[in-house]
Amino acid sequence: MSKTDLIRQIYHNFATGDVGKILETFDSGIEFRLAESHPYRGDDPAWIGKDAVVEKFFKVAGPEWDRWSVAVEATFETPDAVVVEGRYTGTYKPTGRWMDVEVCHVWRFRGTKVTSFHQHVDTARLSHVMGRDG
Repeated sequence: MSKTDLIRQIYHNFATGDVGKILETFDSGIEFRLAESHPYRGDDPAWIGKDAVVEKFFKVAGPEWDRWSVAVEATFETPDAVVVEGRYTGTYKPTGRWMDVEVCHVWRFRGTKVTSFHQHVDTARLSHVMGRDG
């Protein structure tokens, strides 16, 4: 399986809520970094390790979204990274607002394990969907 195929499988597992399968692809010391000003990020520049990702992201975000998915529009693979351009869609349950925002992800690898995830997204638009824009 190519690194790009692995990332596409991770997105599928996100959409179906299969956190266990996602975590199997992560290195134990993964660095998981959401975009600056992302509503879930808080003061942490990055979360380190699978437990931090579960506690600060999956347990928080998972229950709040309905029909969340990533539509992959383009991928670029290097020997140790995959860059993904796409769109997030889904409904934020607390506001009932539909999200459709452009996103870019940088996934880095060591062998077949994901060692780093870095998200770039329109945080102003995301904050509006989540009712956190003022």
